[in-house]
Amino acid sequence: MPFDVRRFDIYRKVPKDLTQPTYTGAFISILCCFFILFLFLSELTGFIATEIVNELYVDDPDKDSGGKIDVSLNVSLPNLHCDLVGLDIQDEMGRHEVGHIDNSMKVPLNQGGGCRFEGEFTINKVPGNFHVSTHSATAQPQSPDMTHNIHKLAFGEKLQVQKVQGAFNALGGADKLSSNPLASHDYILKIVPTVYEDLSGRQRFSYQYTVANKEYVAYSHTGRIIPAIWFRYDLSPITVKYTERRQPFYRFITTICAIVGGTFTVAGIIDSCIFTASEAWKKIQIGKMS
Repeated sequence: MPFDVRRFDIYRKVPKDLTQPTYTGAFISILCCFFILFLFLSELTGFIATEIVNELYVDDPDKDSGGKIDVSLNVSLPNLHCDLVGLDIQDEMGRHEVGHIDNSMKVPLNQGGGCRFEGEFTINKVPGNFHVSTHSATAQPQSPDMTHNIHKLAFGEKLQVQKVQGAFNALGGADKLSSNPLASHDYILKIVPTVYEDLSGRQRFSYQYTVANKEYVAYSHTGRIIPAIWFRYDLSPITVKYTERRQPFYRFITTICAIVGGTFTVAGIIDSCIFTASEAWKKIQIGKMS
């Protein structure tokens, strides 16, 4: 007897003349197809889209930075002349710069009566501060006005990722124009290293920060009031990492198979129950008529 491979067919076919189509079955089948299409499109959208997974760990993520952090500062002082505005930088490694001018620009405001300071510089990865003041001016003004508006203060690379909403420019929009003109302002920053890794494995290094601030009037040893805008910073040992991921293809296929098989199975059970109930009702009606 020749070997017949058809005996391994687990999907045996039922002749059409042994099956009975019904209107209920047709309606359930149409609904089933639409439901499967809806779930398929939903899963396809989720498969095409990427998700952002975040994690925390203790490490210095950017070891190739040479122990430096890039800083971008943009602040307006509408009542202080540009000749008086300067940036000073100091930290615990002994750095002390008064009147830092590299990669900086001063733009006159209010017909020269005010100034917008824009600067890009680096700081060491140790606690320290940088401040906008009149300390580098040749002659100190009698009543310096430190009312200001901070447009931008950011550290590291700029992350233009829509799904990552972090405090990368937490001081952006800070308005101190109505404060005491002679007051000093202390912004105490806690800088948190942040890494973003895209699908290709490329990493970008940025920094988020939290901020607390206070306002006070400070006197020098001569009794004069010399206000300043201080940014005192410290680094957090915790690094935040965002990783861009996409759902694996095998998981997508598994989900689609589960959707199709599960929907057809449930629809078949519903149709069978309805058909059985309908046939039982017909028999009851026939019994009543007889």
